Amino acid sequence: MRALFFALILAFASAAVAQDKPAAVRPEIGKPLQAAIEAIKAKRGKDALARAREAQAVPNKTPYETYLVTRVLGQAAVAAGDSTTAASALESAAASSAAPDAERRQLLAAAAAQYYALKEYSKAATLAQRYMQQGGTEKSIRTLYVQSLYLTNQFGAAAREISADVEAEEAAGKTPSEEQLQLLANAYTQTKDALLYGRVMEKLVAYYPKRDYWQSAIYNVVSRPGFSERLQIDLARLKFDVGAMRNADEYLDYAQMALIEGFAAEATKVIDKGYAAGVLGVGQEAARHQRLRQMATKSVAEDKKNIAASDKQESKDGKTAFNDGYNYVLLGQSDKGLAMMQQGLKSGGGFQRVDHAKLQLGYAYHLAGQKDKAIQTFKSVQGTDGAAALARLWVIRLNRTS
Repeated sequence: MRALFFALILAFASAAVAQDKPAAVRPEIGKPLQAAIEAIKAKRGKDALARAREAQAVPNKTPYETYLVTRVLGQAAVAAGDSTTAASALESAAASSAAPDAERRQLLAAAAAQYYALKEYSKAATLAQRYMQQGGTEKSIRTLYVQSLYLTNQFGAAAREISADVEAEEAAGKTPSEEQLQLLANAYTQTKDALLYGRVMEKLVAYYPKRDYWQSAIYNVVSRPGFSERLQIDLARLKFDVGAMRNADEYLDYAQMALIEGFAAEATKVIDKGYAAGVLGVGQEAARHQRLRQMATKSVAEDKKNIAASDKQESKDGKTAFNDGYNYVLLGQSDKGLAMMQQGLKSGGGFQRVDHAKLQLGYAYHLAGQKDKAIQTFKSVQGTDGAAALARLWVIRLNRTS
């Protein structure tokens, strides 16, 4: 900000040289002002401020002389690092009836920046808003305005402004900045709008897929009212896939859920990843981890026998066929497994929530490397119990993979 407004100072100074004619400004004012302008150009801020004060002390100034003195005083104060004097002088110059419109906008911008530096955020927001209302388009002032709203606890207003900026950038095919989205997420946190906060986190993981953002996006889903506990294993699958597992307990919980559901091959995959990550097989619980690993490995062999025997059954409900098909996918027989899952889902028998089954089917397509079908399946998931929110995150995840 400081570099930008020092550039504005020099622009003002150049304009002043052209405008300060003897007929417009008396010599006793013009001479010290010219010296102040030259000192500003030479980056001698304190000297510039002293010469500007000489001009300020001259009595009976005309409105234009008062404007010019106040403007140069503000510029000199910026150069001297005196933000208090600068903010007041630049604001006064901007309010002068003698100020040309183009310079008025620049003065408002410079004054807003000085108030921001002084942490007088309410004044900064007011002047930045006036700058924009008068046709100013400098992006840094827009940013200053939004940040000032946020810092004066006007979180709802800040969120509306940032959201409008994000939508405009996306409509133009541009990527919103990470800082912009972070500020928007924080504003929605302050207004306790969990739904809109979740949508911003979806944008963050889409544009900047960091582990912390994935954890926040996933936590937002599970913490919403109405989240179904039946989705815990689907939640774990997403966390596992995006690398958002935080500790040994999360690996163990996922593996145990998979075992309970009858998916020993899935449990083994999770446990192996936990060992590879260095969070399982260590510490005081290492023996317990090893026992779980051995049990999962043994269960995989049993599952292979069970689904082979199940194939010989002439009839079984849709859910059984669906889960057997998922096990085939886990065991590397994707074509056979996906066909069984699709047929089982079409039959409809045994499913408490079809949308939950679709989440599992979408994940199976992903495991089988069929990205397009996985996305198509996830996009079909509906409901207000968290299933649709998880599906949206899966679509974001898969759209970022090759």
